[in-house]
Amino acid sequence: MEHGWLSSAAPWGADLTLVLETGMGVALLVGALLARMRRFGAHAWCQSAVVLFNLALIAATMVPSFRRLVAPALPGKLGKAYYALATAHAALGTVAQVAGLYILLAVGTKLLPERLRITRIKLWMRSVLVLWWTVLALGMATYIRWYIPGRW
Repeated sequence: MEHGWLSSAAPWGADLTLVLETGMGVALLVGALLARMRRFGAHAWCQSAVVLFNLALIAATMVPSFRRLVAPALPGKLGKAYYALATAHAALGTVAQVAGLYILLAVGTKLLPERLRITRIKLWMRSVLVLWWTVLALGMATYIRWYIPGRW
C-alpha cells in the first residue's frame, strides 16, 4: 500500500480527502462571513459549491471506504474506537449532508412546495454549520485513529 503525504500511514486518497474536507469546512466559514457581510449571492455560491462537491467526495471516497472497512464488522465491533468513530462520522455526516442539500433546495430553488420551505433560515444554516464542523472533527478523529499509530 502506498502511503500518503501527511506523514501518516494513510493512503494518499485518505490524505487528500482530509485536506479537501478541511478546506470545505473553512470555505463554509468564509461563506458564513459573506452572509454576515450581506453578500448573499457570493454566500449562496460558496455554500452550494461546498455542499455539492462534498456529495461527490462522499460518493467517491467515503462510502466505498466505509463499506469496505467498517460495515462488515457492524454491529459487533461498534464498541471499538476504530469502528465507533467511523460510524458516528458516517451517521452525523449523512445528517449534515442531507440538511445541507435541503437548505440548498429550500432556500436556493423553487423546487420544493411552499410548505416545505425554511422560515428560520439563520437557525437552520447556523445549526448545519455547527453540525458540519462536528462531523469534520469526527472525521479528523477517525483519520488519527486509523492512520497515526500510537495516538489512540
